Amino acid sequence: MSSTEPHRHGEATGRKAGIVIASTRAAAGVYEDLTGPVIVDWLTEHGFETFPALVVPDGEPVGAALRALLTQHPAVIITSGGTGLSPTDATPEQTLPLLDREIPGIMEGLRSAGTAKTPTAMLSRGHAGAAGSTFIVNLPGSPKGVMDGLGVLDPIIGHLCDQLEGSHGH
Repeated sequence: MSSTEPHRHGEATGRKAGIVIASTRAAAGVYEDLTGPVIVDWLTEHGFETFPALVVPDGEPVGAALRALLTQHPAVIITSGGTGLSPTDATPEQTLPLLDREIPGIMEGLRSAGTAKTPTAMLSRGHAGAAGSTFIVNLPGSPKGVMDGLGVLDPIIGHLCDQLEGSHGH
């Protein structure tokens, strides 16, 4: 399903979304975060109202940022970074305790799509699931990896939010 034009989705209009960037170096100002703007643009294109992206160091600050965002009851929280195998990559460990229900098919789809482009995508340890009516997904820390992941979410995000809010239109 490829198209040369970006498509607009009205189904998320009015829904809020949060973004957490897990990067110790970006949080310290060593370099500029490049994934947050990609995620903001995608969410905005899909009709979400985004909270400012939170750029935090790896580890416990990721969990604190997720918990803070959850108090605002967004429909979606997308994280980027901290999903690999380095000793400081702890986004999955910070995310999993907050999920009421995992949605493994989403991560299977994300890893499959990513692995088709780069074998290292299979090393991502991210999670996807629901915390109450909020969908949380862990994307990789690279702009290309984020774009690939958003491409997987593109056709399902509206329906996913509808279902988590209790609307079961099929």
